[in-house]
Amino acid sequence: MLGAIWTAPNTLIGLLAGLTAVPFGARPRWRGGDLALVFHGYPLGPGGAMTLGNVILHTGHDLDVRVCTYAHRAGRAREAEVRLCDHERAHVLQYMALGPLFLPLYLLCGGISARNPFERAADRYALTGRGWWPWAQEKSG
Repeated sequence: MLGAIWTAPNTLIGLLAGLTAVPFGARPRWRGGDLALVFHGYPLGPGGAMTLGNVILHTGHDLDVRVCTYAHRAGRAREAEVRLCDHERAHVLQYMALGPLFLPLYLLCGGISARNPFERAADRYALTGRGWWPWAQEKSG
């Protein structure tokens, strides 16, 4: 509960973005397991999903799809595909821990990139179910 309050400013931005897209086809659905309101069919962007607090803006219609990790897509590692909902849930948890600090830290760490520890942690969490904290010790091997 405290995490949701702490990240409320980010969630408000996500709600505004999601509600603005409803007339253009976005449809909200609560996903309790992901701790987020998901706007499916979000009509903007290159595809995939973006998390803002406890809101996920998703261009598709099913968040349970399998996707490549950032490292795999960048050619930095060969990894199994992950479920998009698991990756985005990691971002929700990161937002709940960091609150309004999340967006500036995420951008300072490189934004949408395989080098960004936030994205690596979200992929790690989606692969293993653990390790969503961006500065958790990464195990090699």
